[in-house]
Amino acid sequence: MLAHKRTIGFVAAAMALAVCLCLCAVAFSGQLFSSDGSGGLAVEYETALFDTSEVLQINIRMDEEDWQDMLDNATAEEYYPCDVEIGGETFYQVGIRPKGNTSLTAIASDPTTDRYSFKLEFDHYVDGQTCFGLDKLVLNNSYADATNMKEALIYDMFQYLGADASLYNYAAISVNGSYWGVYVALEAVEDSFLLRNYGAENGALYKPDSMDFGDIGGGGQEPPDSMPEDMPDFSAMQGQMPQGGDTSAMPDFGGMMPPDGAGAAAESDSTGTESAADSAAPPADAALDASDMPNGGEFSFDASEMPDSGEFSFDAGEMPDSFGGFSMGGNGANLNYTDDDLDSYSAIWDGEVTDTGDKDHRRVVKALENIAAGTDLEQYMDIDNLLRYMAVHVFSVNDDSLTGMMAHNYYLYESDSQLNIIPWDYNLALGGMGGMGSNDADSVVNDAIDNAFTGTEFFDTLLADETYLTQYHDYMRQLVDEYINGGGFESFYNRVRGQIDELVETDPTAFYTYEEYLTAVDTLYQVVMLRGESISGQLDGTIPSTAAEQSGSDALVDASGLDISVMGTMNMGGGFGGGMPGSDTAQDVAADTENPQAADAAGQTAAEQEASNEDAAAPVEQQSGTAGQSNPEDGGTAAPQGGGEPSDSDAASSAASDGGTGSRGKPDMSFGGMPGSWGGSSSAGSSMQNLIWYGICFVVLLGALLFAVLYRRRPR
Repeated sequence: MLAHKRTIGFVAAAMALAVCLCLCAVAFSGQLFSSDGSGGLAVEYETALFDTSEVLQINIRMDEEDWQDMLDNATAEEYYPCDVEIGGETFYQVGIRPKGNTSLTAIASDPTTDRYSFKLEFDHYVDGQTCFGLDKLVLNNSYADATNMKEALIYDMFQYLGADASLYNYAAISVNGSYWGVYVALEAVEDSFLLRNYGAENGALYKPDSMDFGDIGGGGQEPPDSMPEDMPDFSAMQGQMPQGGDTSAMPDFGGMMPPDGAGAAAESDSTGTESAADSAAPPADAALDASDMPNGGEFSFDASEMPDSGEFSFDAGEMPDSFGGFSMGGNGANLNYTDDDLDSYSAIWDGEVTDTGDKDHRRVVKALENIAAGTDLEQYMDIDNLLRYMAVHVFSVNDDSLTGMMAHNYYLYESDSQLNIIPWDYNLALGGMGGMGSNDADSVVNDAIDNAFTGTEFFDTLLADETYLTQYHDYMRQLVDEYINGGGFESFYNRVRGQIDELVETDPTAFYTYEEYLTAVDTLYQVVMLRGESISGQLDGTIPSTAAEQSGSDALVDASGLDISVMGTMNMGGGFGGGMPGSDTAQDVAADTENPQAADAAGQTAAEQEASNEDAAAPVEQQSGTAGQSNPEDGGTAAPQGGGEPSDSDAASSAASDGGTGSRGKPDMSFGGMPGSWGGSSSAGSSMQNLIWYGICFVVLLGALLFAVLYRRRPR
């Protein structure tokens, strides 16, 4: 009997200890697995994929017919199986598909290129498969970015300030062993991203988009299976659309077409490229005959003939519900509070990345209501991260976003009623929107830092508080003083030039020639330095900091000697902008490498182009890995030579460039002192599974404990 009682005591004590351990594991799971103080987890792919000290090598192994079929049907955005060699390992049955919105459709309609952006989804066919813990990798093609640097630069800035943002790296992409091109690799904003940044936090993620044409490059917004039946049939016009810019075959749009031959581009040759001779600029004596224009060459616009005295209104409600409608910021995508009706914010819910329901949606609307009223902002906004986001985003002059007229290209994260914004899509930064945004060097360099978010009122009450406004300005000052002027940017620039110059020069699918790339990166360096100079002036009060105050001011930084179109631009509607892939100035028109002048802006004479070049930055050295030296007297800042190793001073600042540490205790992104990685299949789902298992263990052990305590032997 005594031995029996001791056995029961030992069993009870052991089970009690096991229960305590389980409870501790549940209660302190964040501390057990977290490498920083923010609740995020250290994951293996931080170093395996996103160590920016070396370019990532990716080989996509795929059936040739499947590869071609995927490219031929890119707009369907359907996944195909492939094997991926990356980081020294092979991952089998990975899902791959083209991605994008405007860039995807533009490339699909251009017979000279198949250089799509791609998504690699590692668990699409194999449940639970990850790439060193990453569930999805995005490969961006640097569309409309002749520098190949804009996106990487902005994400480097986000890392420096410690904002929640995707990790990045450059990737040399091969297909079945043949070099395809150099891309920017990004951590997709999905489960792995959430786990790395927020740990086991059970938050909701959305990708709102007021211009919902499909998947803009994030997650969650897959294209519809088919268009609604009541949509107009545009496919009938597709066959009438000209190739190579020939407008003679265009359908009649009421006499509004340009005169015959105006803007006609070169036709493709047998190799799929266009003849430089046919696409060269018109002769010096070429002139547009005004008589060919309507009304004898005079163009008039009578606003009174427009509805509502010149105002243009578009009722998205008249569009079929399944199409989603088109608006610049409606249906909640601009994050403005309107009312308590959940249907008023359909653009947010339609862009859900994680599974959400009405209960989650009501938390978001309640947060938006309180933010609009300026009530309990600390409870409803992740203020510190939002201010860091704002500082970098405003520096970037990305008009294809909330700071422009497009309420998209961001993620909205909600956890316990607190809202946060995660950045996305920066290939059109620093004037890349062309005529749709800030399209000259002066306006880009001097873009106002206050009242900058014209597409939303979400930040208004936050910045109305002097404390938060000062903190926002402090983050901007830190970015300029430490990163731009303190050597971080120069370290980034030299490192990237040394990594990708040769890859760009030999890139078989590049949108731009190598000479255009050299000119573009030299211009980028000058624009970034002048942007920093202007922001410094706006912060210290010597330059106006709002657009209204800047109007007519002579205190602005002079950048008139720079032509930012050489960095690549994209215009929407009415044609293409200078330097845009698919335009008369892009590489696909100037594919004849024996005549690089064929890439000059269409419509300029040789004399005009020479004058333009003299006014802009000085010519770059036509050598691999060497950037040109600009003339400071023309308002530019000389760019350092690329392609070499950073100097000692650059090396000293590289730690800051490759990952600063802010007051939030963000992990060290220099990869030199990275804490031990947490291996295995890293995803938010697996973290929740661990907690579920803890709960099951607790129930089982509790039952066993109760059995041991209450068990009584029957008397003989």
